Amino acid sequence: MVIKNSEMTASKIISGWGNYPKQKAKLLTPTSQQEMKKGLHNKEPIIPRGMGRSYGDSANASLVLQTHLCDHFLEFDINTGLLTLEAGITFREVLKVIVPQGWFLPVTPGTSYVTIGGAIASDVHGKNHHIAGTFSQYVQSIEILLGTGDIVIASLEENIDLFLATCGGMGLTGVILKATIQLVPILSSHIDQETLKAGCLESACEAFEENNDATFSVAWIDCLARGKNLGRSILTLAEHSKEGDLDMTLKDPIEVPIYTPSKFLNKTTINIFNNIYWAKATNNKKQTVSLLTYFYPLDSLGAWNKLYGKNGFLQYQFVLPKEDGVANMRKVLKEITQSGLGSFLAVLKQFGKANKNFLSFPVEGFTLALDFKLTASTIDILHKIDDMVVGMGGRVYLTKDAIINEASFKLTYPNWQYFEFVREKYGAIGKFASTQSKRLGLR
Repeated sequence: MVIKNSEMTASKIISGWGNYPKQKAKLLTPTSQQEMKKGLHNKEPIIPRGMGRSYGDSANASLVLQTHLCDHFLEFDINTGLLTLEAGITFREVLKVIVPQGWFLPVTPGTSYVTIGGAIASDVHGKNHHIAGTFSQYVQSIEILLGTGDIVIASLEENIDLFLATCGGMGLTGVILKATIQLVPILSSHIDQETLKAGCLESACEAFEENNDATFSVAWIDCLARGKNLGRSILTLAEHSKEGDLDMTLKDPIEVPIYTPSKFLNKTTINIFNNIYWAKATNNKKQTVSLLTYFYPLDSLGAWNKLYGKNGFLQYQFVLPKEDGVANMRKVLKEITQSGLGSFLAVLKQFGKANKNFLSFPVEGFTLALDFKLTASTIDILHKIDDMVVGMGGRVYLTKDAIINEASFKLTYPNWQYFEFVREKYGAIGKFASTQSKRLGLR
């Protein structure tokens, strides 16, 4: 049902993609900028929310502004690849239009079910950060609804402080209304990929370094392997194919109908899967796959988060600086294996240099993304790992965070004070807040 004139829904329970934590919220679902402005008239702070694909509580609040109905294409120059559109549109809908015209998103996360506004607010990265950087580096300008009700343009030339705060700012500076993005040209909707097997963490990181010129690189990592096999990985290197058509046929996903009993996802079943997955992989195997298969493998399975049970799960992604990064990653992995936590999906990537955005996540080094079924001990163990990451000069990705504390955040995101200064300057204090921002000690 479309809510007209920014009418407010009755309270409902919402959560991020990890289904933890859950939040009672009232939702506003505007269909225009005028209706979005009305949403700012409420006395309590609000948080913009797109598809709800951030894993933790960064898009949770007692009052939420849903943006997904403001989802129109505004201008597309097929000769230059310059695209202007409303922020509520998803990557998936964008792909339907741009790929047949020979263009692709310069940076994309692991799902197409994210909005343009959410991608900017999270300053998402992909499998090509070591070469391409983050999504915001291809954003020419953004139009933002401020807490004052004013609408302003922000870019690297205009209101630059607002631009640097909004890109990666988790929706806390205002509502992103529109964006102009520079796309990248492609000749085919296929990807040429090569698989490499690495018997331990050190071999995997060495393989990343040796193949640093590959446009895309990512590794599945076995977080239960121990001893000499600690961190054994399967790397996938990839390039846009120069041959093939520009087809972009999107099939409806197969829906997971019910929450899986959590007992089925345990250390034993994960270990069995890991051993089979490792054994089936062929070293130096080359093949051509579709864009969707390579970039968005889980999108073929709808509501896959239900596989972790009703209690939900915690996605935990951290980055460690390049200096001593491999040795420190080994220490963290050893702690994870000894804790008995099993991560069904574990992804290792390399990062290039950091950008200038105040709260953007990547720094040069290695990043590991893990997901853990929520149990009584999971949070305690992750707090211990978090202390290790902080001590090593790393940080946790706010888009996937649900547990880090204020001290850890402020130690690892040293520009948080500049961020708060910009928020105050542009009228965001007291107007935009999330469950996460309150936990992190932001006003």
